Amino acid sequence: MKTILNKRTIVIAGAAFLIALIAIISVNVFNTAGPVTGAANVLTRPARELASRIARAFGDVFAAMYEYEQLSNRNEVLLARVAELEGAYRDAIYLNYENERLRSQLGFRARHAALESEMANFVSWGSDNWSHSFIIDRGYTNSAIAQGMGVTTDHGLLIGQVFEVGPTTSTVITIIDTKFSVAAFVGRGEGDSSVTARGDFLYMRSGLLMLDRIDDELTIIPGDSVVTSGLGGVLPAALVIGEVYEVFPHASGIGRFATVRPMLDLNNISSVFVLIDFENPG
Repeated sequence: MKTILNKRTIVIAGAAFLIALIAIISVNVFNTAGPVTGAANVLTRPARELASRIARAFGDVFAAMYEYEQLSNRNEVLLARVAELEGAYRDAIYLNYENERLRSQLGFRARHAALESEMANFVSWGSDNWSHSFIIDRGYTNSAIAQGMGVTTDHGLLIGQVFEVGPTTSTVITIIDTKFSVAAFVGRGEGDSSVTARGDFLYMRSGLLMLDRIDDELTIIPGDSVVTSGLGGVLPAALVIGEVYEVFPHASGIGRFATVRPMLDLNNISSVFVLIDFENPG
């Protein structure tokens, strides 16, 4: 057995030596790799091509990863810039709103130089589902408040009227409450025709009030402003009630009525001004 192994080892070693010798002679004599080396190249070509493709694929992956990182960094920069511009835009909107509010307030105060008002804070909404009212922290022991006084924003948007006065708190009905009613002017100019602005239970649910007794000669279209006329002396003139929302013919076929959308969100009230005393101009 040992003799057979020795013979096999000698044969294998001799064959390997012969192949190496032939390769060396081929390279030195014929300046070529010769048939043995060529055969090895042919046999290993698929593996070498596969390795080359894998290397290119990895190169593409790394290039894509680098490009993604670059794009991600640029995206972060752009997002930060967008956030900065959005903040500047919000600031510009707020400043514009404040500017309009102050201009409106100055205009309102200029028209009502003799107006006296008292600030009050919202406490809670009324509990009656058949009305639209709220409680304020002013009553007859801590203010000069009285029933029927108008309640507005600081720049003349009408919110409602004082309905009941208690010792330290009072109830205010809003302009969409069914108990609210006031003489008003409507249109692009005040004109001479007065209408009645009043609350209506059907429209109160939609946050609207009504205009009644619209003269057939009065031109009225959606978007027209509605302001108090001052007639009757209950409220000052030129308090902004809202704008015309829709105009309808009466079910009887005689005359028209309209719905009015308030100029402020009546469900978002924090502080108000009670009109203690006023004098209508003219």
